[in-house]
Amino acid sequence: MAKKESTFANMVLTLIIVAAAASFTLATVYNLTKEPIERAREAARQAAISRVLPEFDELVEKKFMPPTGRDSLQFNIGYKDGELVGVAVATYTGMGYSGVIRAMVGFEPDGTIIDVVHLEHAETPGLGDKIEKDKSDWSDQFQGFDPREKTLKVDVDNGDVDNITAATITARAYCDAIDRAYQTFKENHSAIINTEKE
Repeated sequence: MAKKESTFANMVLTLIIVAAAASFTLATVYNLTKEPIERAREAARQAAISRVLPEFDELVEKKFMPPTGRDSLQFNIGYKDGELVGVAVATYTGMGYSGVIRAMVGFEPDGTIIDVVHLEHAETPGLGDKIEKDKSDWSDQFQGFDPREKTLKVDVDNGDVDNITAATITARAYCDAIDRAYQTFKENHSAIINTEKE
């Protein structure tokens, strides 16, 4: 059998076929995994809300633009027997060592932090991942933290938050995300307190 001569047209045709096959495969995989990934993210979000808020029986969602940052923050306003018990804010920062860090911060109605949990990050394992509750108790220091009386910065920046050894950038970033949530909470406090339940 004679070997087919390699021409420019043959190479272009081969490239088009390979690109089309790869595109089809990627689109198929994306469509198959999109829904399960979204369900997993929503389950993680709901678990984070439950972790940073006291027990609630009703949740009202609102969005507010932070004083700094390009994306709005999702506020989850929790009620128990018709009374406001807390607000869980999905916040973010772009200052992480390895990019964006997302977290959920729970606030008492007066702005005191109930707790904080990470939602997503790509920080260095063994160092920056100490923001995770199952890796370290570092984030527990935010429980009961009152940003009206204390500064949401790490101690090396004259703040009131203990640093993470060898992961100052991550600690600074986490403080930035929490402060973004607090500043937005403070700026929209009356709108949050007076939110009408559905």
